[in-house]
Amino acid sequence: MELPTRRWLLTRGALVAAAVTAPAAWAGPAQAALPVIDMEMVLLAAQVDPPKPDTGLTPGAKAHVLPVEQALTALGLLAASAVDGHYGSSTISAYAAWQRHLGYSGIDANGLPGVTSLTKLGEARFTVVNPVRAGSRTDAYGGRLVNTRTATMLAAADAAFGGDITLSQGSYTTEDPTSAGTHDGGGVVDISVTGLSTTQRWRLVKALRTVGFAAWLRTPAQGFPYHIHAVAVSDPDMSAPAQRQVHDYYFGRNGLASHAADDTPTEYRVPFTWWEKSQR
Repeated sequence: MELPTRRWLLTRGALVAAAVTAPAAWAGPAQAALPVIDMEMVLLAAQVDPPKPDTGLTPGAKAHVLPVEQALTALGLLAASAVDGHYGSSTISAYAAWQRHLGYSGIDANGLPGVTSLTKLGEARFTVVNPVRAGSRTDAYGGRLVNTRTATMLAAADAAFGGDITLSQGSYTTEDPTSAGTHDGGGVVDISVTGLSTTQRWRLVKALRTVGFAAWLRTPAQGFPYHIHAVAVSDPDMSAPAQRQVHDYYFGRNGLASHAADDTPTEYRVPFTWWEKSQR
């Protein structure tokens, strides 16, 4: 049916033919779709990969890390030999350099992708999905400074536990030198367990882990007064020492300098997760 119509148009006048055929000519070559980058997976790799003694890949993250590394290489911030899907220390350093290039400093240039810096890096290169935002840094929970994401997570854990979570230390603080810099950024809190039974303490650890915290019960045997130390997995404001604790938690360790096995009883452990994933 199309061929006779086409022939008639051609014989009736070139102008009509041009009007029919021009749109195809104007359209130009089709553009390839940009890769889609899952920010949650990039953040996961950025926390888990750097302390590894090799370049092993975090399951599910390679396809999302590679375009980020390729973009950093195109900007001259990362050696081509480091483009391997492993978000190691070289990629952390390169991404921190990108953040500084954008004018960021301090915890804003920690090498962990934030929504703004990742979106800017992806312009004409990739599209970002599943953004992770820390939110305001001036929120509070129980009178202690935390960001919005952390406060939301604590409220969810509090509801699951069925008690009142009391913080003994918040985020964005250097008030306790024994914390080894873990509280310098966002997502990290210490929780008082005074008045809780042993079972209640472990139940609270489980509630925190269920909503996406790397959480451990600290004890005098480890050199601490009893409390729970909790790190909000994938918080974009996390300090470098806290990032290493997430790595430890991912591999079933205690988050301390000893990197010993996690001593949490089996019945209070949960599969590794983070806030956004736990809500799906």
